Amino acid sequence: MAENCTHDCSTCSENCSSRAPQKEPCNKYSHIKKVFGVVSGKGGVGKSFVTSLLAVETAKRGHRTAILDADVTGPSIPKAFGLHGLCDASEFGIVPFTTKTGIEIVSVNLLLENEKSPVVWRGPVISGTVKQFWTDVVWGDVDYMYVDMPPGTGDVPLTVFQSIKLDGIIIVTSPQDLVSLIVSKAVNMAKMMNIPIVGMVENFSYFECPDCGKKHYIFGKGGTDAAAVEFGLPVLARLPLDPGSAELCDMGKIEDCDSSVISGAVDLIEQA
Repeated sequence: MAENCTHDCSTCSENCSSRAPQKEPCNKYSHIKKVFGVVSGKGGVGKSFVTSLLAVETAKRGHRTAILDADVTGPSIPKAFGLHGLCDASEFGIVPFTTKTGIEIVSVNLLLENEKSPVVWRGPVISGTVKQFWTDVVWGDVDYMYVDMPPGTGDVPLTVFQSIKLDGIIIVTSPQDLVSLIVSKAVNMAKMMNIPIVGMVENFSYFECPDCGKKHYIFGKGGTDAAAVEFGLPVLARLPLDPGSAELCDMGKIEDCDSSVISGAVDLIEQA
């Protein structure tokens, strides 16, 4: 038992021998085969964009796909898919929204009367909400679920890691030099919780000039490769700065984006 043990594993990050992970069962009317978390050590790296692209590419391959938006205080998944309104409820539980390509989605924005209202909740309430997305939503038959996590290693990532049986995580990075520090936080937390790491996706990797086709590495180059070597992880994809994709997200049409840029990541996810 760790020296600073609180005797409450749900609030403790110590990796001691007395830890007994208590995975929550999903809704009894749901059958979810594989679950992958999308994480980052800091905010602003495009984690929700990566989550959305992964889901779009997975659905294009004929898999039944879902997104659990665990970023309760900063939800952006519904906006990217053009979803508005409130989820329905049935005697069996909460009914997720379904996008035009069949991706099932639940987010706090789809449970608020006013989607612009701030979520001013304390950590335990937020964590409880994320648990309910897993236990109270009628997901039905799902081949691949992606959990869009808030940045960092706080309450929600800890809740997800402890409560949901994850088949792996994907770490989203950017090219800056500080990427090693950012990745190390996610890697160490995953190892502490015995969660497999599929690999890293580098976002904002480069900008390709539409006139000459030359690639410009605006945020630098090499940081992700160095982190990949340091932690022994594969780089699953390098996503460019693409004004067209950004515009489609703003319009709620991310399903029209070219998701093939992340096909390498989905290849490995299918093998996991």
